Amino acid sequence: MTEVILALDVGTRDAAVSIAEKTAPYLDGIKIGYPLVLAAGLGIADELSSGGLPLIADFKVADIPNTSRLIAEEVFSHGFSGIICHGFVGRDSVLACVDTAHDHGGECYVVTEMSHPGAVDFFHGGIAERIAALVCETGADGIIAPATRPERTQLLRTLIGTRKILSPGVGAQGGDPSAIAGIVDGIIVGRAIYESEDPAGAAEQYAQFKSPSRN
Repeated sequence: MTEVILALDVGTRDAAVSIAEKTAPYLDGIKIGYPLVLAAGLGIADELSSGGLPLIADFKVADIPNTSRLIAEEVFSHGFSGIICHGFVGRDSVLACVDTAHDHGGECYVVTEMSHPGAVDFFHGGIAERIAALVCETGADGIIAPATRPERTQLLRTLIGTRKILSPGVGAQGGDPSAIAGIVDGIIVGRAIYESEDPAGAAEQYAQFKSPSRN
């Protein structure tokens, strides 16, 4: 099933809690990155997790194995169910995140290709494919692949099989949910929901793209 995940990149605790409460009925998860954690502290995850939705830590971890492990330990000790790391740092660093996630009953997703235009400067033309192979070798749970380039995400699907794909770039970046929903396991939507005058209504609109099965 294709899920809807809110990228909650707001700058205050009150805004985060308010938007999460309003949109929760239409969501399957919430992704939290540095903007909110730096503004409100890592403890915001403890508060948001009480709502019952899975939380994904979008820290795009890219460090040596020991530091990556320490970051992942902090993430899962605060109620997150998943973590996102980069793959370009190599097998040992990815494994540090994967193993820590699995030790805590959580999941690890590896960035293969990002959704913004500049991503093709490096995460393209063979690099993303190599990272996808690394995902399979390390036992990571899935990948991050762009909704803004569905043809690339479709290609990466053929390389990772049934592992999950979470796809950012829907909404403000121009990704078309109808073009990507059948390929991926989760569409990630941020500004199009949390900057809306009616976040609940916007979330409800994206919920219509939930798919019972992938192509």
